[in-house]
Amino acid sequence: MAGSSRTAPDAFAALQEIDLPPGFTLIALRELGDAFAHAMEVAPRHGAGTLVWVRRFDLVEFAVVLEPEEPLATARLAQYAGMNALADMLSFHAPPERSIAFDWPDGLLLDGGLLGGGRLGWPAGTAEDAVPDFLVFGAMLRFSAMTPDAAGLHSRGIALDDEGLAEVAFPELIGSFCRHFMTAVNDWTDLGPRAVVEHWLERLPAIPEVSQGIGPEGDLLRHRGGKTERQSLGAALATPGWLDPERGEPWL
Repeated sequence: MAGSSRTAPDAFAALQEIDLPPGFTLIALRELGDAFAHAMEVAPRHGAGTLVWVRRFDLVEFAVVLEPEEPLATARLAQYAGMNALADMLSFHAPPERSIAFDWPDGLLLDGGLLGGGRLGWPAGTAEDAVPDFLVFGAMLRFSAMTPDAAGLHSRGIALDDEGLAEVAFPELIGSFCRHFMTAVNDWTDLGPRAVVEHWLERLPAIPEVSQGIGPEGDLLRHRGGKTERQSLGAALATPGWLDPERGEPWL
């Protein structure tokens, strides 16, 4: 597709224009900030509902602080709640013909291209059977590849402004995520975390002759030929699969 040199409309709109649900408190950082790292730093002081947003033109980057009531081993299922909220947000704003899927456990795909993803953090040294003092779910989606002449030449990644979402304002996306995240939290409370996991599985691409599921502690289970392969959620979250470590951005 043709590239776009446009920047996000209203990306730096007045902060009061971000329509956040009750219980959320906004911290806005300048362009060079790191939403995930900052949320991890301030979480002990500011608590649940703190939303950190980095005001960039090329990336939609934010992180939210959570206060779980379960041991880390099962609290990590919050990763699936956060990913559901990202996908539901994107589904609300994207053209209806676009396919939205997940790359386990943290990648968000739009029409098969890597748009970005989510990550989960908790205090270092927290035991599996201990309730974490906090969790942080961070997200990063590429709005613009900033290289119009190279549009379509990237091997993995895509950008929102090349995929029919160039007119969606950043504050609108962030507010939409928060509302969908609250829905996910309510589903967790009313129906249990399994309901959140089952919703996530609806967007996991199928593999021929393989049955896929999620274990009680969030591990990916793949059954094929009478054998079961297990991949640890905790281990996978240690290194986000969608994040280019050199650039600090989603892979292109």
